[in-house]
Amino acid sequence: MRLALAAAVLLIGSSANAADWPHWRGEGGNGVSTSAAPPTTWSDSENVKWKAAVPGRGSGSPVVWGDRVFLVTAISPSRPESSAVIGGTLRFELRCYDRQTGRLAWRRVAVESPPAGGTHRTNGYASASPTTDGERVYAHFGSQGTYCYTMEGEPVWQRDLGDMVTRASFGEGSSPVLEGEKLLVPWDHEGPSALYALDAKTGETLWSAPRDEPTCWATPLVVDAGGTKQVVMNGQNYARAYDLASGEEVWRCGGQTARPVASPVAGAGLVFVGSGYRGSFLGAFSPTGSGDLAGTQSIRWSKSRDTPDIASLLLSGDRLYYYKGKSGLLTCVDAATGEPHYKTKRIGLSNIYASPVAAGGHVYLTDRDGTTVVIQDTAELNIVAKNSVGETVDATPAPVDGQLFIRGERHLFCIGE
Repeated sequence: MRLALAAAVLLIGSSANAADWPHWRGEGGNGVSTSAAPPTTWSDSENVKWKAAVPGRGSGSPVVWGDRVFLVTAISPSRPESSAVIGGTLRFELRCYDRQTGRLAWRRVAVESPPAGGTHRTNGYASASPTTDGERVYAHFGSQGTYCYTMEGEPVWQRDLGDMVTRASFGEGSSPVLEGEKLLVPWDHEGPSALYALDAKTGETLWSAPRDEPTCWATPLVVDAGGTKQVVMNGQNYARAYDLASGEEVWRCGGQTARPVASPVAGAGLVFVGSGYRGSFLGAFSPTGSGDLAGTQSIRWSKSRDTPDIASLLLSGDRLYYYKGKSGLLTCVDAATGEPHYKTKRIGLSNIYASPVAAGGHVYLTDRDGTTVVIQDTAELNIVAKNSVGETVDATPAPVDGQLFIRGERHLFCIGE
């Protein structure tokens, strides 16, 4: 069964304009723009429409709506230009940039306080990406709170869900997801874990689903399975789906590895969930099942080698792309069958945090040294270009129209001809 024939069976639950990038995985949560066609070649100066200095530290990805680009950062008041992880009090900010010029349109300090816990040396304290529906924009700083603003930066509400205790003090990073009038906030840590559904207008809790899961850095995905919307979440113990309306668990399946980070994708009547730390697992599930899916026909195929760790999966057309662990070894399989088009190919990348994105017939693959390899979005591997912005990149780029927005360690780049 091919994706094009099965699109009606499973639809990504998103109402965003295809020309925007309202969430770190794009308009549908799969890492794909259906309308953008960014350049395929650039450097730190060539095809750079503008670059804006970003103070502080953060690996949350930029999101774009209309003429606005939003991102988050955590700034040390004593050393505001430093991108190092610094102890003591931090200023947690949501920043809005003019998309045409790169000028800072406004910034809002959500809170100024010491972080609740430690973080990994490659992580910061502003790792969750913002999200927007064009009416409100949401910034999530985990233990430092969740904040809602108007598009002009006026505060609407804020929530404090408590303090997270992450595994080995690796820090926080799961991003919220906006679905209609619900803001879904993942809260997996070494304490009581849960998935929260907040009222997007008021911040009040609509439901919370307890989760017997340790720390997980994945982001939820909303899918429409046969007319019922589900929230799919990765997890160390189980991949799970919850009813969007009630928060009740619909199905689960074990097999995942330790401390999952990669977020799920969906299409062709299937949901794809994987992890790749201290083991390997990638499964293609039919979301129409219920209960424990282990050993049932709801598991269409699975992999036990070369699955992704930090970077999430990319589903473009009938092709599923993913890396091996944190390496730059790339695999592309047929989404419906799991059969490889190619696997663990070296493409000139090494250490991967950013997730792949697809736009304009190309796939953009970025590693931590700021290099982006562009390949054709086809079943055959064809490298088109290799580019660099000259600084560390951990955040996933955002393709919109003829532009690609890359959040580096020190700058926000607008790549455009």
